[in-house]
Amino acid sequence: MLVVHALWVEGRVGMWAEDAGTALAGLNLDGDAGVAVERSLVLPTRNRRPEPWPAVTEKAELRPCLVATVEYEPDDALELLRGLPGLAGADIALAQSTEWFLSVAEFAATLVARGRMLPTIAGAQARWAPVLTGRDAAYARSLALALPSAALAATPSATRAGVTAEALDAFVDAAARAALPDEAADGWLGALTGRDRDIPGVLPEALGRRLAAWEADAVGGSVRACFRLVEPPEPEAGEEPAPDPHWTLEFALQAADEPTLVVDAERVWRSRGALKALQRHIPAPQETLLAELGRASRLYPALEDALREARPVALRLDTDGAHRLLSENAPLLAAAGFGVVLPGWWRKASARLGARLKIKDGSGGTAPGTVATDSGLGLGALVDYRWELAIGDEPLSEDELRRLSELKAPLVRLRGQWVELDPRRLAEGLSFIERHREQEALTVADLLHLAGGAAEGPGGLPVVEVAADGWLGDLLSGEAEMRIDDGDVPLSFRGELRPYQRRGLNWLRFLERAGLGGILADDMGLGKTVQLLALLAGDAPGPTLLICPMSLVGNWQREAAKFAPQLRVHVHHGADRARALDPAGFDVVVTTYSVAGRDTDALAAVPWHRVVLDEAQAVKNAATKQAAAVRRLPARHRIAVTGTPVENRLADLWSIMEFANPGLLGSATKFKERFAEPIERDGDADAAARLRRITQPFVLRRVKTDRTIITDLPEKLEMDVVCSLTPEQASLYQAVVDDMLARIDSSQGIERRGLVLATMTRLKQICNHPALALRDGSRLPGRSGKLDRLEELTEEILAAGERALIFTQYAEFGGMLRAELSARFGREVAFLHGGVPKAGRDALVARFQEATPSSPPLFVLSLKAGGTGLTLTAANHVIHVDRWWNPAVEDQATDRAFRIGQRRAVQVRKFVTAGTVEEKIAALITDKRGLAQKIVGTGEGWLTDLSTADLRELLTLDPAAAVAA
Repeated sequence: MLVVHALWVEGRVGMWAEDAGTALAGLNLDGDAGVAVERSLVLPTRNRRPEPWPAVTEKAELRPCLVATVEYEPDDALELLRGLPGLAGADIALAQSTEWFLSVAEFAATLVARGRMLPTIAGAQARWAPVLTGRDAAYARSLALALPSAALAATPSATRAGVTAEALDAFVDAAARAALPDEAADGWLGALTGRDRDIPGVLPEALGRRLAAWEADAVGGSVRACFRLVEPPEPEAGEEPAPDPHWTLEFALQAADEPTLVVDAERVWRSRGALKALQRHIPAPQETLLAELGRASRLYPALEDALREARPVALRLDTDGAHRLLSENAPLLAAAGFGVVLPGWWRKASARLGARLKIKDGSGGTAPGTVATDSGLGLGALVDYRWELAIGDEPLSEDELRRLSELKAPLVRLRGQWVELDPRRLAEGLSFIERHREQEALTVADLLHLAGGAAEGPGGLPVVEVAADGWLGDLLSGEAEMRIDDGDVPLSFRGELRPYQRRGLNWLRFLERAGLGGILADDMGLGKTVQLLALLAGDAPGPTLLICPMSLVGNWQREAAKFAPQLRVHVHHGADRARALDPAGFDVVVTTYSVAGRDTDALAAVPWHRVVLDEAQAVKNAATKQAAAVRRLPARHRIAVTGTPVENRLADLWSIMEFANPGLLGSATKFKERFAEPIERDGDADAAARLRRITQPFVLRRVKTDRTIITDLPEKLEMDVVCSLTPEQASLYQAVVDDMLARIDSSQGIERRGLVLATMTRLKQICNHPALALRDGSRLPGRSGKLDRLEELTEEILAAGERALIFTQYAEFGGMLRAELSARFGREVAFLHGGVPKAGRDALVARFQEATPSSPPLFVLSLKAGGTGLTLTAANHVIHVDRWWNPAVEDQATDRAFRIGQRRAVQVRKFVTAGTVEEKIAALITDKRGLAQKIVGTGEGWLTDLSTADLRELLTLDPAAAVAA
């Protein structure tokens, strides 16, 4: 497979290709448009050779490599990038860097199509620049955050924000020129068309002033015109409706920063001076209203009729004019920043002709109680159905439809409400009635897409309703676990299920009988494992393959022995695993993701009844080997178990759902077009609702904070504990900052990245304790603000007879804390790190959970070793001595104590040193928690791309805040 990569270099887009099976290869996708150049690129390497795509192992390091690239000017790159998706397929794949440049190019094209660009001057060139406000500005910022490091391979010292701004400016300029006619003109206007950007001669000062005025006009001020369309009054009882009723477009002024502050035009004209309501926004409302109406008339010429009046307050429209406003002019006015208020029925499905789908037999021809087979139920099962036409809730007969088509009016009042009559849709509706007896096959998957609004009805008509009964009705409701019958828990299951867990079990059985897969996405600590074991304990016609991370293999063995001891569980792992694999002799085979990736052929040869993925976020990247491997495994029932079905991107959900229900969300490319891009880039609420309706039947998500789910789980109290540095810590901190910033400023490429990461590690270690940073074996007491605060808290916890988990990301520091706390309080302190073998790990957990006077009251854990897969509810205090800077990782660690079985309120304390980089990044996470995983989800690597000035601001110590008085 040829993988196409892209990067930004000297104002151009460079592209290169990689053959995943052999080596790097040159690329020229567009004839002579590109220039071949050999570049030194900083790439992941292993043993000084480029690491094959797509996997980059932990042992890979960044090194300069000489690569043959083809480089394109933005004008050519724009056209080339937008054509790449058509080339992607079995032989060509687009790397993340290429997809990023494609996203920028598409964004630039949409900006130009919406007129969100301005002519400007850059040096001696005329350029088109983007106008970024509101949602567009937010999306541009998200593009900068999402820029892959590979796009900076030629310029590692460049910043993400800088490259994003350069690329977007270049693509907007190229897209504008492609859209505008290429005709010659004098001076600056000529330089804004074609590809010659140079401005001949000397630029007059008046031109600069005019450009500034245009920019202010495009962006708008603090007050804008607002337009409200009022429909004709309903005729009185007994009155005939007017043949062509008049609509009214009312004018008003609206505060841009306070949309609820609206003053209608009549009040504006009655005011002789400044209106009090608008006084703090503008001093002259009347002049502003005229200016705003004049600005809007460029987009909506019909306003010129109203502007002929001295004091315009409204514009009268006939029905055709009202329809043009609703369908054409209103979107333009809204996109340009004007306020637009339209009747509530507009754009609702009830105001348009649509199709209603009635499912005649919800069982699909097979009883839902039977286990699915290849010829039974599932996404491919056929359903019996019929279509009918309707406007909203009102079905229409053929005669009614013909009478409506004869009216030749775009808007009519039908049964008390206004509706839009699209001639094309009316013709399609009539055509549909004539051929409605010729039914096409409809599958369960088609039904879900129609119900979700991701597909069109017959003849392109929108689907306004999908109604079904039986198991399909339960599925479409999105509340199947609440509506299906409560079945018995298997007698062999040794445990009590909570009500929501019983519903989860029944939901899993329901999907199994329907031949459908599911994603059990309950919040961490709600007992996903117990629900799965209750399902596995029931009768099954074949074995189950359970794939999980290596750290959870032992947990599954223990939990199965406890709750379902009759299950024959086999662990497929180790050198002799191939000889021991005999599924006929086992009920459950447990293996790891890495082994599943290596033994795919052997595992795929087994006719599994069920395949379960635990911690299914491990396959969120669909391009990885292990994700492709698990999708190959045959099974009649597939279950993905994860507490985080979407971590960073919607592509995560697509990958997991592609395992659970192959094909449900279409291809990755179609999913990106229909859902991922509209939702992530544009915040499209309709696309999000459609995706939710399609996936909701197959995703069961309950959270611990929902008191309707679980009422006896206590509160979780989270707080930041701000610690001061000692003078010794502050001195060491400042010395490292001064030394490292000087070295970082004079370095570049891989050397600079390494220095930044080394600096961050060093500073965080100093914030913990000087002895950790110096590694000199020196004494601990009295030298660290964090240690002092930890000892104070620990003393209070022990005095209350309570227990605590103490997390640190540095195993060496964990050892120091264990020794110091044990000596300080004369109590045993447990310590878990990556070097503890499985048997020792189990013993530590068991002793701590005993919660007896002889068991350790304090448990120090390294975050990597103890952050997942453990139940430690004996503790009701969680202390994060240092920050991982990834909220999801910290939450997982906290949930070792905050889970089912916890009887007391859990107090979570996160230590932060004041005035240091810790406090500054903690503030970032607090302010932007929704984006935190995107920003810092891969640790501290994002810091390496900051400029030296940004690093200086982030790292510099604030002595007044940092050092205790």
